[in-house]
Amino acid sequence: MIPAYLLLSIAFVGIVFFAVSGHKAEIGKINVWFNAGSLIASIWLAINVLNNGTILSADKAFLIDSFNVYLIVLTAFIGLTTSIFSNPYMEHEKDLGKLTAKRLKLYYSMYQGFMLAMYLVLTTNNMGVMWVGMEAATLATVLLVSLYRTPESIEAAWKYFILCGVGIAQALFGTILLYYAAMQIGDGENALLWSELFKNASQLNPEVLEIAFVFLLIGYGTKIGLVPLHNWLPDAHSEGPTPMSAVLSGLLLNDALYAVVRNKMLVDGATHSDMAGHLMMGFGLLSFLVGALFLHRQKDIKRLFSYSSIEHMGLMTFAFGIGGSLATFAALLHMMVHSLTKSAIFVTVGHATQVAGTQRMDKIRGLIKTQPKIGWGLLIGTISIAGFPPFGVFTSEFLVLLATMHSYPWLTLPLLLGIGIAFAGLFRHIQPMVYGAKPEGQQAVKANLLPVMIHLALVLWLGLAIPSFLAHWFSQATVLIAGGSPL
Repeated sequence: MIPAYLLLSIAFVGIVFFAVSGHKAEIGKINVWFNAGSLIASIWLAINVLNNGTILSADKAFLIDSFNVYLIVLTAFIGLTTSIFSNPYMEHEKDLGKLTAKRLKLYYSMYQGFMLAMYLVLTTNNMGVMWVGMEAATLATVLLVSLYRTPESIEAAWKYFILCGVGIAQALFGTILLYYAAMQIGDGENALLWSELFKNASQLNPEVLEIAFVFLLIGYGTKIGLVPLHNWLPDAHSEGPTPMSAVLSGLLLNDALYAVVRNKMLVDGATHSDMAGHLMMGFGLLSFLVGALFLHRQKDIKRLFSYSSIEHMGLMTFAFGIGGSLATFAALLHMMVHSLTKSAIFVTVGHATQVAGTQRMDKIRGLIKTQPKIGWGLLIGTISIAGFPPFGVFTSEFLVLLATMHSYPWLTLPLLLGIGIAFAGLFRHIQPMVYGAKPEGQQAVKANLLPVMIHLALVLWLGLAIPSFLAHWFSQATVLIAGGSPL
């Protein structure tokens, strides 16, 4: 469990360091080193789980298994690559006068605060502490969304804070109901430990668990961006700094879905019914279709891809709701390829808006002529997220379709329709931005596109062949989630 403690400690030290010493000239590079340390610790932790199986700390406060360990590595990896992109991007924002040294200091401190909250959500064994981690992520994100201190960013931050605050309050009530159900069968000291709840799920009151799940799905579903709880997400993406959008879409949404799935496993064990799965399927399919439709109405490039995130998170929620080995495997794979692709897209979007000097899509033109790497990065990223073969998003979406045809064949048509609508919505906007006539005076900017190349190469690899160690993680996690195997 040492690497888990190290992972949390590095992020905590990062918060304090940047809060105290954030004025240093090399602040962006120091942030990269902090995230590199976190990635090393996460890989160390993953190797331990791969060799020894599920790890439970001596005090039962932390639990690392096949489900959360791959998300921990993914979180640390995207945290590192986004920090590499963040370094030149935030310096350019400072040079433009959008940020002061003091706000840059706040940005890097809250970046580490956000990462710490995500690691806490994924590593804790306590459902109450998981809720605390999600709330901490909310507070850190509010400060990041409002970083520019424009009227629009402050409005978006308040909207995010109020909507997610109300949502997370619903999740708190659901957690209290979990505690109440656990108190009826055991001692209060371990009542909120997930390992104990999972082990004794069949003894929990099914009616209480069903009510609890409704509140938990609404609460954490707000953080996922499920329709109709999604209104905060486009504003938060469009008004905050672009690196925040990359980690928001790539990490926070995943962690909220992780919390829902952990609770679904408890409800399934207590009720022996598909109640939780059907709720997730309903919200997921609605979010998928609404997200796809709203792609056509956007004028801001960051809002465009925020609705793409709503669409894909809906698809993942739908797949986890179906349950079974194939759908669960597909959902786990989709979580990974979506995070890698969407964070890469936001890197290119960030630089594209700096090149054009605006986020309005009708003003962004000729990227492939002004700065070919940015243009090609945006185009290939969009091809990947739209589900073109041979990228990994195609593979995961195809598996979701197969699982749907097997379990709920009448829902296959809405899925295919949503995929087609989303494809049309993305490419009607992207094609002129990449290939349109270059505006006069448009100049290239300093950009680090290494994260884009790495992410898209990995997504391509996952579409062609899943490495054996990753397939092992997915298979073990699938057995745990879909089969309900004991710890």
